[in-house]
Formats: sequence, structure tokens, C-alpha cells
Amino acid sequence: MKFSLDDKTKQTLLNAKSIVFFTGAGISAESGIPTFRGKDGIWNKLKPEELANFNAFLKNPKLVWEWYQHRKDIINNCQPNPAHKTIAEAQNSFDRVTVITQNIDNLHKRAGSKTVYELHGNIERNFCIKCKKEYGDDVPLKEGLPKCECGGLVRPDVVWFGEYLPQDVFQASEKEAENCDVFFIVGTTGIVYPAASIIYLAKNSGAYLIEINITETDVTSSVDQSFFGKAGEVLPLIFSEI
Repeated sequence: MKFSLDDKTKQTLLNAKSIVFFTGAGISAESGIPTFRGKDGIWNKLKPEELANFNAFLKNPKLVWEWYQHRKDIINNCQPNPAHKTIAEAQNSFDRVTVITQNIDNLHKRAGSKTVYELHGNIERNFCIKCKKEYGDDVPLKEGLPKCECGGLVRPDVVWFGEYLPQDVFQASEKEAENCDVFFIVGTTGIVYPAASIIYLAKNSGAYLIEINITETDVTSSVDQSFFGKAGEVLPLIFSEI
């Protein structure tokens, strides 16, 4: 693809010390992980209220676990793509590089990013709803269901509909947004709140906003520069120029 950075964007990146990448489902879709929205989105096939909320889990934990195991199988067969890898490699060029992600697939960490704030949790983590004991993939199965030694049900450590974002992660993300020089918006439409509020916090704090999405989004009119295309193609081109 034809590509070139304008002088202002290039100079801003060259002078930047702290960079934040705010990522969404679009970046993972390039690794083969289905998105939730859009014409091929998961929520066009399944009702979220039937699977992704706490009451649904209590009502039919086996169904919810089968659904999340299916998603884990998909994710385990996917690999970080050039966008994830470019973000991780940026750590070698700037004083501080932070990833704030709405994704639960762990691909940023697998690509090598060190500072990653997961706003919606991580599908590779689990915890007991009774005693809060944390589990990785070592979830104990009793009667076909993951149960803790205390007898409580074990659930995926992801944020379901109707639940609050983890406050420590959200507050840390806000602090990074307030103090960064450049704020990348990658593969997200910016319509899911409260996560999307971090975009405007960065803007109001003086960060230079760069959007990378397939098409225009709700945030396009608010950013300093937009690049329309696949993140796995655009991000490597941006950083090859600087």
C-alpha cells in the first residue's frame, strides 16, 4: 500500500517519549479472532445476555463454560500479528510504551508487550466466585464444572455485561492517557464505554491522537491523524519511517 507520514505526525513521533496504544477487537481480528460487532460479529449469532453476564452463568454455568472454552480454543490457535509485534517492538524506541486493551485474548503479552492494562480481563485467567482464589489453566473440574476447593464455582476472569471494569486497571489506564505524548487508537470504534472515555481524556490532556481503523469511526472527527487500513500493515509502515 502507498503510505507516507506527514511532517507533523512524523516529528511528533520522533519527539515523543511516552506512547499509549489503545486497542480493540479489530487488531485481534487480523489474527483470526472473531469480533463481537460488525456483519460477521459474534453478537449477530448469539445473544450476549444469554452468555456474558453473571446471572446467565449462575443459571447455566456449563453452557457459559462451553462457550468460553470454545473461544479459548480459537484464541490458542491464533498468533500475534504484525500489529501486535510492532507495538511490542516500539518498546525499544521510546522511554515508555503502554498498551491499554479492550481485548481479553492475551495476544499483546504473547507478542512481548510488557506494560499491558486489560480493561475487560483476560480469558486465560479464572477465579472462584466464592473465595476469589485465582486460577490459570489449572481449573479443577468437579462434576463437569470448574469448582474451587472451597466448593465455589470458578468463572472466567473477564468483565461481563453489567459489571464494572477493574478500578485499579482503569485508573492506571487513565493516568497513562493523561501523561502520554502520542495516543494510538487501533482497531476500535470508540463506542464501548467507559473504556472509550480514555480516548477523550488523552485528547483533553494534550496528547496527539492517531487512529488506525479499517473505516471511519465515531472518533475519526476527534483525532489528529487517521490511517485507514489493516493495523498489521499500517503500524509497521508508520514505525519504519521513524
